[in-house]
Amino acid sequence: MVANALWGWLNRWKKANWQRRGKPIWAAEIWQDIAARVEKLTVKVRHVDAHVSKSQANEEHHNNEQVDKAAKVKVSQADLDWQHKGEVFLARWAHDASSHQGRDATYRWARDRGVDLTMDNISQVIHNCETCAAIKQAKRVKPLWYGGRWLKYRYGEAWQIDYITLPQTRQGKRYVLTMVEATTGWLETYPVPHATARNTILGLKKQVLWRHGTPERIESDNGTHFKNGLINT
Repeated sequence: MVANALWGWLNRWKKANWQRRGKPIWAAEIWQDIAARVEKLTVKVRHVDAHVSKSQANEEHHNNEQVDKAAKVKVSQADLDWQHKGEVFLARWAHDASSHQGRDATYRWARDRGVDLTMDNISQVIHNCETCAAIKQAKRVKPLWYGGRWLKYRYGEAWQIDYITLPQTRQGKRYVLTMVEATTGWLETYPVPHATARNTILGLKKQVLWRHGTPERIESDNGTHFKNGLINT
């Protein structure tokens, strides 16, 4: 991805105001910084005769010959393996960052952010994804409270949240924000030092929004850490 970006994508992204298909590319600020640094690099190009007799060849001609040989070296299997591992790593990142969506949705999510993936790599990642396997298993076993009022929600759209108290850790954390996905019983937790509205938002952001998408309904016991202007917005 980095090599492709430096070779051809940077100029296209810059002309498109760092967007692709109308959406900001992934890590736009980082790529803008890279583009600015690349523009400051000085590249010198000189002509060297390609074919001369050995008696007339100088150091530049020998260097040119070595470059030609290097360019003709076939890509080894090890290089191909590392390339494949890199592509799978990007596919795994996109699948996690897009909230464990399906193959086509993950592909579109990555494409809209300027990351080109193959369907095969995405399928491989989804097949080996432990989170997706656990979600599928949880969907088969309905929780005891599963009933009529949750039937209209799809996975990730409804959550029940609360705080529990545990012995204080060495890091000073003694509260745990529990977040239960209402249609499956899937549990997410977020330990904090204090049960506050700000920590509630951080927990929901990191454990729910980033991993499962934006919920439509969140239920709580209406404690002060849940009834707050920050939460309402």
